[in-house]
Amino acid sequence: METPISGLVNFVKQVFQLDKDWLSRITMAMIVMSLIWGMLGIIDALMARIQEAVWATSSNFILTSQEYYGSITLHGARDLFGFAVQLEIAVFAFLSLRILKLEPRAKWFMNLSFIIFNISFMLLEGPIVLYPTFNDNYFSAGSWYYLAPLGLPNYSQYVLSPLWYVGMELLDIGTYMFVIWLIYHFYLASKTTKEKLPIFTVYALMTALMIAIGWSGEAAANTWDLLAIAGITGMNVIANQIAFWILGHSIVYIVWMPAIASMYYLIPLLANKPLYSDKMARIAALMYLIFSNNVPIHHLYMVNFPVSVKVMQEVLTYAVVVPSMLTFFNLWATVKGASVKINLISMWISISFAGAIAAGVTGISNANIAFDSIIHNTMWIPGHFHAMIFYSIVPAGFATLYYMVPMLTGRMWFSSKIGWLHMVGYMIGTTMVVYGFDALGLAGLTRRAEVFPRTPVYVTPEIISALGALIADAATLAWLGNLVLTLLKGRTANLEGLSMGEAINTVALQLEAPELSGFSAPSVIGLIRAEENKIKSFFTKAKVIK
Repeated sequence: METPISGLVNFVKQVFQLDKDWLSRITMAMIVMSLIWGMLGIIDALMARIQEAVWATSSNFILTSQEYYGSITLHGARDLFGFAVQLEIAVFAFLSLRILKLEPRAKWFMNLSFIIFNISFMLLEGPIVLYPTFNDNYFSAGSWYYLAPLGLPNYSQYVLSPLWYVGMELLDIGTYMFVIWLIYHFYLASKTTKEKLPIFTVYALMTALMIAIGWSGEAAANTWDLLAIAGITGMNVIANQIAFWILGHSIVYIVWMPAIASMYYLIPLLANKPLYSDKMARIAALMYLIFSNNVPIHHLYMVNFPVSVKVMQEVLTYAVVVPSMLTFFNLWATVKGASVKINLISMWISISFAGAIAAGVTGISNANIAFDSIIHNTMWIPGHFHAMIFYSIVPAGFATLYYMVPMLTGRMWFSSKIGWLHMVGYMIGTTMVVYGFDALGLAGLTRRAEVFPRTPVYVTPEIISALGALIADAATLAWLGNLVLTLLKGRTANLEGLSMGEAINTVALQLEAPELSGFSAPSVIGLIRAEENKIKSFFTKAKVIK
C-alpha cells in the first residue's frame, strides 16, 4: 500500500524524471521551473486585469498601487525571462543534442547556470509580507528599471533595493551561461561532422548568438545601474535607455525564434514533404541575426534624437520583415498541395504560422514614425506584442511540448479531449485580450494606466480583456492538469528506438481530433470535400447538357 510519503516521492520522481539520463533530467527541471514562473506571471497579469476591470466598473481598487505596478513588472520578468527564455533553452538543448546525436558535456556548467538563473527571480520578487496585508511587490513596484533614473539613489526620490539590480545581474549571468553551454556544443558538432547543420539547429545557434549579442546592452545597463548605486560612476539616462533597448527589441525575436525553428522542423515533417528551399531558410536565419539587434531606437522615437537617426531606424525595422517574408513563403510553398492530418501538433503549429503573420502586421505599423507618434506608449503596444506571444510564440511552444513530453517521460498524454478543449478556450480568451488592448490603444489609453475615465470607450475593452484573461487562464489550467495526469497516469508511449520523426508522428496519432456526435474532424472534412465534388460534378454535367 502506497503511503503519502512514498506517493510524494513517486510524484517528484515522475515530475523531474529522476530515473532518466542527465539530459532528460535537466530538460525536465527547466521545463518545470519555466512553467512555475509562467503560471506565477499569469497570476500577476490577471491581477492587473482585474484591478483595471474593477476600477472600470466600480471606481474601486482591490490592490494597492504598489501591488498593481509590481504585478505588471513581475508578469513581464517571470513570463518573458523565467518562462519563455528558460523554456526555449531547454527545447533547443534537448532537441539539438538529439538531432546532432551529441553526448552532453560540461554538465556542471549547465547545472550551475540553471541554479543561478532561477535564484535571480527570487531576488527580483522582493520580500513576502503576510501581516498586516499580503504584499510581495516591494522591489518590483518601481516598474521596469529601464526607466532610469527611477529607483536609483541620488537620482530618484523613489529608491529601489539594490537586490533588484543584483537579481537582474544574476539573471544576466545565468542567461549567458546557458548560451555559452549551447554554443559550445555546436562547436563540438562542427568538430565531429563536416555536414551542414540541420535547419532546426541553425535556428538554435542563431538564437544563442542573438541572446549573446542582444543581452549585452541590458547587462551593460544593469551593471551601470549597480555602479551608480555604489557611487562609482554617474548616470546618463538616455545612454542607459539605449543600452537597455538593445535587448528590448531583440528579445522579441529571441523568444520568437523557437517558433520559427519549430515551424521549419514540424511543417515539412507533418506535410511529409522536403523543405521548399534549404538555402532560403539559412539566409533568413542569418538576416534575423543581423537585423534583430540593430533597431533599439525605434522604441525611443519620442526621445530627442536627430531625425536622420530615427529614419534610419525606421528603414532597418522594415528590413526585419524581409527574413519573415522569406520564411512564410518557404513554409507555404513546402506545405502547398500536401495532405496534412489534423491533430493537436499540426493545429498548434498552423496557428503559430498564421498568428505570426496576423500579429506581425501590427508590428510593421509601429515602425512608422508618424503612426508611432499617435500610439506610442499606449495599450496598442502591449496589444501588438501580446498578439505575437499569444498567436505565434506560445502556440509553437505547445506544439513542441505535445511531442516532447512523451519523448521525455515515456508516457502518452492522458487526454486528447482536454488538449482540444484547452486550444479552443485559449484562442477565444487570448483573442479577447488582444482585441481589448488594441481598442484601448486606439482610444488613446496609456500603458499601465491604473486610473482612467470611466467612459464606454475604455470600460468595454477593459471588461472584454479581463474576461478573456480569465477564459485563457482557465483553459491553461486545464492543460496543466492534463500534464500532471500524464506524468502520473499516462499510458506507456513505447517510443524507444524510434527516430525523432517517427516518435512525433506516433504521438500525433494519439492527439487527433476527438469524435463529435459520431464524426471526427478529419471525417467531417472528408464529407465536406465529397459534397464539394458532387456539386462540381453536377455543374459540370449541367454545362455539358446545355
